[in-house]
Amino acid sequence: MGLDDRDGLRMLRDAVDPRLGGQELVRQFYTKWFAIDMAVRDLFPPDLGSQFTVFSQAMTWLFGELVDQRAEEPVAFLAQLGRDHRKYGVVGSHYFSMHEALYTTLRRQLSQNWDDKLDDTARAALELFIGVMRGAADAEQGPPFCDGTVVELNRVSRDISVVRLALDQPLSYFAGQYVTVQVPQWPRRWRYLSPAMPPDPSGAIEFHVRSVTGGMVSPTVVAETRPGDRWRLSNPHGGMQIDRDGGDVLMVAGSTGLAPLRALIMELTQWAVNPRVHLFFGGRYPCELYDLRTLWQLAAHNPWLSVSPVSEFRSDPPWAADYPDVQPPRGLHLRQTGRLPEVVTKYGNWGDRQILICGGPDMVTATKEALIAKGAPPERIQHDPLAG
Repeated sequence: MGLDDRDGLRMLRDAVDPRLGGQELVRQFYTKWFAIDMAVRDLFPPDLGSQFTVFSQAMTWLFGELVDQRAEEPVAFLAQLGRDHRKYGVVGSHYFSMHEALYTTLRRQLSQNWDDKLDDTARAALELFIGVMRGAADAEQGPPFCDGTVVELNRVSRDISVVRLALDQPLSYFAGQYVTVQVPQWPRRWRYLSPAMPPDPSGAIEFHVRSVTGGMVSPTVVAETRPGDRWRLSNPHGGMQIDRDGGDVLMVAGSTGLAPLRALIMELTQWAVNPRVHLFFGGRYPCELYDLRTLWQLAAHNPWLSVSPVSEFRSDPPWAADYPDVQPPRGLHLRQTGRLPEVVTKYGNWGDRQILICGGPDMVTATKEALIAKGAPPERIQHDPLAG
């Protein structure tokens, strides 16, 4: 039955589901893969904990989509993954050893239930996953990455830096997408960052980075990045966009989640007529609304744009004095106090709007749930994939 065997696909999905202990199977898979092909180990960072999590989440989603007989999004995701993996140095032989290791690990894990039917299903699924990745990578003609030089760094808050780079050649992406980035302090550790401006033909690009407590890469970027550092960027991901003929827009940005929404707003400024855009920009403290002056300038020159600043606390902490004053001139909407989900839904469900939400996973989830509870149609809400 192959990919029509929903029961078999559910069994494979549950085997890799991190909520059901699937990360142990993934750990065993990587151990097997590295034993089969020792050169593969050099493509990954020393600590594989986050890799296990990401891989198990991705595999769970892929099998789940096949259970629901949906192939379009998985194929597009796998093709993008194949193109993206070129930046690691992955070549054709690595896909063959990956296939062998993953098949062997699944068969061992599910040995009590393994029969010809499940074997056929597992082989068909893995051939789809790995075949699409390998085919997309082989078909891609462009370079796997581009390098750039940090030309300016602004520490705009205790935990936030704005980093501007000049790329050796322009990077092709759409406003609203995110790209993978490797910084010199952490080789082989790629992280997703969202450009805060539309693509620029000169190769200029800007990122807003917040230091995540307990993180490895982001605290280093915020505290240690210096002009002259060489960064490496690779393929864009994500599909957040604005349909200029699709009605008015609600944007909700938490902290540096502002970056992709800012890029979309900046892109809209090239047209004289646009849908109305209302942006709620939130942070913990007033001082963390780091880009209010830019937003004020954009709103002052574009009557279709309204900006509502929101902070959880009314006043700034003592350390705020060490960083630039973010308060805009008079004219921007008055700052409101509270959590973003409550402030946004205070005005209704915004169900007639295109809704874009960007920020930390908890904020995105809470805002989306609050809007849906108020009556906003889920299909009108866009956000990037969530990661813990």
